[in-house]
Amino acid sequence: MSEADLGVRAAEPTDAEAIGRLLHDFNTEFEEITPGPEAIADRVRALLAGDDFLVLLGGSEPRGLAVLRFRPSIWTPGLECYLAELYVQPGHRRQGLGLALMDAALDAARAQGADYIEVATSEDDTGARALYERLGFVNRERGPDGPVMLVYEREL
Repeated sequence: MSEADLGVRAAEPTDAEAIGRLLHDFNTEFEEITPGPEAIADRVRALLAGDDFLVLLGGSEPRGLAVLRFRPSIWTPGLECYLAELYVQPGHRRQGLGLALMDAALDAARAQGADYIEVATSEDDTGARALYERLGFVNRERGPDGPVMLVYEREL
């Protein structure tokens, strides 16, 4: 992958359609429900208008993205950052784009005033888990012998 294809930039409202397509493809690939690329693009446009939502796009066309959400922390004076989505198109994986997106996401979270960043992934997503662990993310409390941290979710 060329240097230009590893470039990462913050999305603008004019990128909403590309973001909608990428997020739709992500959900489709992992057999998750999706409202369709147009509906996602509409939602993304509205969210980009706020200061608690950031999308980073990777690659000149873009070929991947990282979606960050911010909120005040209860435990620290800074913000919490949640990496809501990290996606690289299948044909562009294992070429450094995911790492470039994650490095940019960590930098963006710090610049926004976040004290820490959280991410959830499934046990079988070994590629994502390896990337997160390479970057210092942990899934155990209180050191390597602590209990495994779990994330639960429920639709309302």
